[in-house]
Amino acid sequence: MFLKRILSLSLLFCFIQIKNMVAQTTFYDLNTIQKIEVYFSIPDWDYRMDTAKYGSESYTMADWIKINGIMYDSVGVKYKGNSSFDSTRIKNPLHIELDTYKSQSYQGVKDIKLSNCYQDPSMIREVLAYDILENYTDCPRSNFAQVYINGNCIGLYSNSESINKQFLSDRFSSSNKTFIKCNPIVNPGPATKCNLKYITNDSSNYFNFYEIKSTNGWNDLVKLCDTVTNYASSISTLVDVDRAIWMLAFNNVLINLDSYSGAFCQNYYLYKDATLRYNPILWDLNMTFGGFPFLGAGASSLGTLSLTNMQQLPTTIHSTDVYWPLIKNIMSDATYKRMYVAHVKTITNEFFANNYYQTLATQLQTTIDTAVLSDVNKFFSYTQFQNGMTGNVTSGSLTIPGISNLMGARVTYLQSTSDFTNIAPTITNVLPNNTNPPVSSNVIITAQVINTNTNAVYLGYRFAKTEKFVRVLMYDDGAHNDGAAGDNVYGASFTLNNLQAQYYVYAENNNAGMFSPERAEHEFYSLTASIAVSAPGQVVINEFLAINNTGIQDEAGQREDWIELYNNTSTALDLYGLYLSDSYTNLTKFAFPQNSVIQPNGYLLIFADEDASTTSYLHANFKLSSSGEQIVLSNIAGVILDSISFGVQTADMAMGRCANGTGAFITISPPTPEALNCVTSIEENNTVSGFKIYPNPTNNYVIVDLLSSNSMNTIKIIDAVGNVIFETISSEKASYINTSELSNGLYFITINNNYTQKLQVIK
Repeated sequence: MFLKRILSLSLLFCFIQIKNMVAQTTFYDLNTIQKIEVYFSIPDWDYRMDTAKYGSESYTMADWIKINGIMYDSVGVKYKGNSSFDSTRIKNPLHIELDTYKSQSYQGVKDIKLSNCYQDPSMIREVLAYDILENYTDCPRSNFAQVYINGNCIGLYSNSESINKQFLSDRFSSSNKTFIKCNPIVNPGPATKCNLKYITNDSSNYFNFYEIKSTNGWNDLVKLCDTVTNYASSISTLVDVDRAIWMLAFNNVLINLDSYSGAFCQNYYLYKDATLRYNPILWDLNMTFGGFPFLGAGASSLGTLSLTNMQQLPTTIHSTDVYWPLIKNIMSDATYKRMYVAHVKTITNEFFANNYYQTLATQLQTTIDTAVLSDVNKFFSYTQFQNGMTGNVTSGSLTIPGISNLMGARVTYLQSTSDFTNIAPTITNVLPNNTNPPVSSNVIITAQVINTNTNAVYLGYRFAKTEKFVRVLMYDDGAHNDGAAGDNVYGASFTLNNLQAQYYVYAENNNAGMFSPERAEHEFYSLTASIAVSAPGQVVINEFLAINNTGIQDEAGQREDWIELYNNTSTALDLYGLYLSDSYTNLTKFAFPQNSVIQPNGYLLIFADEDASTTSYLHANFKLSSSGEQIVLSNIAGVILDSISFGVQTADMAMGRCANGTGAFITISPPTPEALNCVTSIEENNTVSGFKIYPNPTNNYVIVDLLSSNSMNTIKIIDAVGNVIFETISSEKASYINTSELSNGLYFITINNNYTQKLQVIK
């Protein structure tokens, strides 16, 4: 192993302007290329990272990195990947962790996963695959980044969201349950699969095949493998079967075989959510669209596929192979198999039969064209990139198919199979009897289902995203609020015992099934209860503490993050119908239960700790990030009542409104849970540390009297969020400052950054 030489030519190429770079867009915006610059002062940084990759996989500290021009110091960097990593390469996959050594994040992102487009002439496989997958299941966001190290352009990377606690919290509203990475610790191979096959009851026999990312979970994994392998009828008790079916359908249509569906059964995570079922989460899609041609068979064969084999891959692969027990036991259930085929047809029809994937691919390749041209470390030529959709490329002993060469013939094959030619029921006019029913009322759902051979129609419903769908039969018998018997209108009902309901319809005959909406259970119909809720300004976020080391304890004696709400009205308010979240993209993470009353001009404290206990305090199902994020208060209609975005926090220092309930957020130390944040009635002629200010409160001017002065002094006025809005240097004993342009509110006057007094401006 040796220190690689960074080609100076790459620096010249990377001076080319990236026309799509926009610094203020989101980090995973598909229309932009992120610019990531890394700097090491240590000369042997590459050798250290190579050594760590072959050993402890520890991070090497970069002096700083810049993300779209924003600098962070003391950042952890390491190489990642298996076949995509090679110590002799310049362009290796990277894992950048912003908070390895200090609390910091970029737009709430702490982990940055960068793949080097290995084995992908098109350079878009991973990003395109995630762009399709996100329509059917929860998965990482992904786009592109151009990476520099010590000023040298390393090249273009795919930039995919890390599947970590933040990901789990955003998608599943929790992050503290069993979390399993399904990639072999040993080298992956036909005999070292992460296939959920039961081995023994001794968890140590699983250590080489899985990695537990949560505090514990080995016994949970053994139980899961036992159920998946030996108790097919009970799989739904431990596995979100619909998510599993979407994963398998996606793998099959897109020939994504570096996955559970291929020879190594790897590259997915499992997370146990609030329903106590495991959710499969796909990742590492850089070799999808036939980039990894190893289907596998049994425990010894790679099952290498030709291009024709991939184009004509049956939907029933591994359906009888005991080494793929999840596939075998799902496919052995007639209803699950029909659901699987329905999902295969949905993906195929929505993206491939209509060639929409080609439109997306063209957009992605246009976005990165200049960056690819400037990438002197890419694995394939610029011409091969330009022909990545249609040109097959030989790489070693493998042939990497052009994406459309593969998928055009694949669609033709799939459409010729009985899975596609079998006619499924048609579902239309899925309607509730009331789109805003009262809580606890009976809701009737009807649907028109056309197909004389329909033998079952089901309604799936639930009351929150964190719940499991309950599936019940719908009837066309005239006795279930479905109209006349035999009119092809089916009905079923449920009691609305929460603020919202989510539902879908599934119908099948002996040969095929159909969902409405077709992307169910990932997508669904919704209805909202009729309920009076607080208006903006009545209840506000008043104070919060993201690092509670020495402050208030909950009923279990634990110091947790907390959020304080304040009631600005003179009437007690029930917060039922309101939600708290730490994400603008998932407003309904925590729903206030009934009788969550906040007293007139009073406070309500919520511990943000993922604890379900509600004996003395309310406990939200999320935590606050010390490196910064958001807090959002919204109502059932999706209206944001109040919110704050905050940056890096300091231990035991809160942020709160001053004045209480209405003012701007300032730092509060010590924190004041369930108490007044600040005193706003500041007396005139108050003297502190040798100076006084008057009049106070004021309107048009203030006089800063230093009492005695024979030197130059810096006088600043700072607003409630820390912005310096006025600054002057004076040797005068008394200085007149015009405040007529200041808005109503609280300010601070400082002398030489050492002495501070509060100034109240009243208009």
